[in-house]
Amino acid sequence: EKDLPYSGKHLRECYQIGMDRFGWKQRQNQPRSHRDGRWLVGWGMATSTYPGYRSPGAAKVRLLADGTAVVSSATQDLGTGTYTTMTQVAADALGIPPERIKAELGDSTLPPAPVSGGSMTTASVTPAVQAAAEDALRKVIRCAIEDENSPLHGMAESQLVARDGAVSVAGREPKVSYADVLKSRKLPMIEGAAQVAPGAEMKQYAFHSFGAQFSEVRVDSETGEVRIARHVGVFDVGRVINTKTARSQALGGITWGIGMALLEHTVYDKKHGRVITNNLADYAVPVNADIPNIDVAFVDQPDFISNSVGARGIGEIGITGVAPAIGNAIYHATGIRVRDLPITPDKLLAGNLRG
Repeated sequence: EKDLPYSGKHLRECYQIGMDRFGWKQRQNQPRSHRDGRWLVGWGMATSTYPGYRSPGAAKVRLLADGTAVVSSATQDLGTGTYTTMTQVAADALGIPPERIKAELGDSTLPPAPVSGGSMTTASVTPAVQAAAEDALRKVIRCAIEDENSPLHGMAESQLVARDGAVSVAGREPKVSYADVLKSRKLPMIEGAAQVAPGAEMKQYAFHSFGAQFSEVRVDSETGEVRIARHVGVFDVGRVINTKTARSQALGGITWGIGMALLEHTVYDKKHGRVITNNLADYAVPVNADIPNIDVAFVDQPDFISNSVGARGIGEIGITGVAPAIGNAIYHATGIRVRDLPITPDKLLAGNLRG
C-alpha cells in the first residue's frame, strides 16, 4: 500500500514447496475432470498473506547463583507457545540449557508487553528477551573483570565472551561459570533488562508474512456434501523458533479456515437483530471428523530487518487463504463458482451440480 520493499518475501518458495508436497503437476485444469464414483474430486490453491505486526515489548532476565535463570515479561500464553519461545530465546542468548530457565508471564507487574492479537507477540517479546539476556551477560562479564579472585580479573571487556554458561576469552580456558561469578561476588542474582520497539525500519519496509494453501475436496454429486480429503499449507513467517508450536498454530488456523469455508455462519433474527446461532449447539464448527490429513511446512528464512530474532508472528497467517483454496477446489470439482461463505450443499445444488 505504501510502495515499499518487503523486509522479506519468500512466497515463490511457498508455492514451489506446496506444489511439490501436494503433487500439483498432476492436476488436470478442466473442471469436473476427475470423478470417483458419485464423488467429484477437485484441487484448488490460494495465497496467504498477513501483516507482520510488532509493538514495543520489554523483558527482564535474572541469572541466579545456582546456575539457573528466570526470564519475565507481562505477556501471556494462550496455548500458542509463548512460555516455550521465551525460554528458547533466553537459552540461546545465555548459552544455558532450556531446562535451567524458568519463564514468568501473565502478571501486569512484569515488564510491559503487548496484547496477544495481530500475530505480534513473538515478534514483540522475544527481541526484548534476547536484549535483556545480553544485558545480563554484559554485567556478568564486568563482575568477572572486577573480581580480584577471578582468573579474568583486569582483562579488557572486549576480550571476553559469555556463552555456554561461562565467561572466558573466546571460549578458551580459563572459564568461569556464571554461577561462580555470582558466588565469588556474593550476589544472589544479576539482572538484565531491555525494552525494544519498532524504529526507522517501519518507514523503509513493508512487513508481511506469506503462504500458499493447497486443498483437495470431494463433492457428492447427488447431495452436494463437501469433504476435505487433504490439505497442504506452506508459510513464510521469518525464523521459526519452535517447529512444534508453530505447526500447531498453523494446524489450528487451517482448521478454522475449513470451518470458515464450509460450516460457520452467523444467523441474525431479521426482526430484532439478535444473533440466533449464539452457542455451540447451533453454531457449526469443525470437529475431528471434518478435518483431513493436514501437511504443514515452513520456509524458515529469518527476517532480521523486522527484529533481532528474525521471527514474525504465526497466529493469523494459517487461516488466510484456506477458504479461497477450498472454493477453488470446489469449482475445479464441480464447475460451480460459489462466492459467498459458507459453501453449503444447497448452494451447490442450486448451481446445477448434477450437470
